[in-house]
Amino acid sequence: MKRSAIKRRPLADTVLSTLEPEAKEYRESYGVDRLYFVVSPSGRKRWEVRYKKPTNGKWAWLGLGSYPDVKAKAARAKAVEVASLVADGLDPVEVRRGKPSVRTFGIVAEEWRQHKEAQGRSERTMTKIRSWLDNDALPRLGEKDIAAISRGDCIEVQRSIEDRGAFNIAEKSRAFLRRIFDFAIAHDYCENNPASNLNDIAAPAPKSKPRPHLFEDELPDFLRALRLTGSRHSTRTAAWMVLWTASRPGMVRWMEWSELDGDLWHIPAEKMKMRRGHTVPLPRQAVEALEEIRPKTGRFRYVFAGDGAKLPVISDAAINRCFDRAGYKGKMTGHGARHTAKTLLSEHGWPLAWTEMQLAHKPQGLEGTYNQASYIKHRREMMQWYADYLQALEEGMTSDMQQAFKRRLRDAVG
Repeated sequence: MKRSAIKRRPLADTVLSTLEPEAKEYRESYGVDRLYFVVSPSGRKRWEVRYKKPTNGKWAWLGLGSYPDVKAKAARAKAVEVASLVADGLDPVEVRRGKPSVRTFGIVAEEWRQHKEAQGRSERTMTKIRSWLDNDALPRLGEKDIAAISRGDCIEVQRSIEDRGAFNIAEKSRAFLRRIFDFAIAHDYCENNPASNLNDIAAPAPKSKPRPHLFEDELPDFLRALRLTGSRHSTRTAAWMVLWTASRPGMVRWMEWSELDGDLWHIPAEKMKMRRGHTVPLPRQAVEALEEIRPKTGRFRYVFAGDGAKLPVISDAAINRCFDRAGYKGKMTGHGARHTAKTLLSEHGWPLAWTEMQLAHKPQGLEGTYNQASYIKHRREMMQWYADYLQALEEGMTSDMQQAFKRRLRDAVG
């Protein structure tokens, strides 16, 4: 919602979660405790409290954390704590800078997390860090003195993640731990990094298998079942978007309205796995589907908005659950849709360079260094052909249709 539509204070959770960004950063009074809600042009939201410095009586601002990591209730409690310090003649900024008698891993990890957020890391990355801290690191290390944590403590965190078979999370955990302790060393909080060399004792991950996916002869029944599934409209649209564009499910889930320009979707580099900006041509079916859900989520930053409680977008498992509800559990996944698209397009003769670029795969060697072609015009034709082909499979492919698709392919490839 626009801030001009605010009708009462203190601000309700529905207001906090839906306040829209503007061209310039702005503050809105929460309504009590000199607490303010700040919204940046990028859509990031945070809390600040206004207080008078005891030393000179001048007004100053103090950050209290980002939203929704810090909810309104916690922000108010922090604001009250600031007021109490000021009443005692203490400057909360100086108190914050003072070295506590015991600096726990939890305190340092939060400093590191806020440092990463200030660097402009993507919301997706920050969500992963928050989840890892809450579920894996803080329960085991949070209350320990950062300088007293041993290599064995770090190994325990790694083993607990490996034991549940979450090898991707274990890999990220090793990286996060190393960086937190490097951050601590740089700030003179500790002398050594006990998380170094954890790679040397990491349990080998199972050999990767192709994600469950479907071949062309399996697609008609699947597409018809997907059309009838009872999933939410936005989730079902996200599932179709994965199919129509062969994009990574994570990219689709975090799609923003501001990234869309007609039939093109411009994904910024910070969101991409290879940290390179990527443009995805959208077939007619995708454009029409997006316009259908715009009345529902167009007021939000994200196309596939979540419930706002924990995650601003639909959950990581939503697209796969949609396929499961269609009756294809273990047979088709969001990432598997990329395998399906790559296989079908390749078998019909679409050029390797175009299909690889559509999947945002970087060419190897010198080709990857010097070839900066994006093939937008060609990929636009290819993905419209693909979306039309899927539609024909769903509705019932005839021999005349097959011939028409072959002619379109020849005309496009030359």
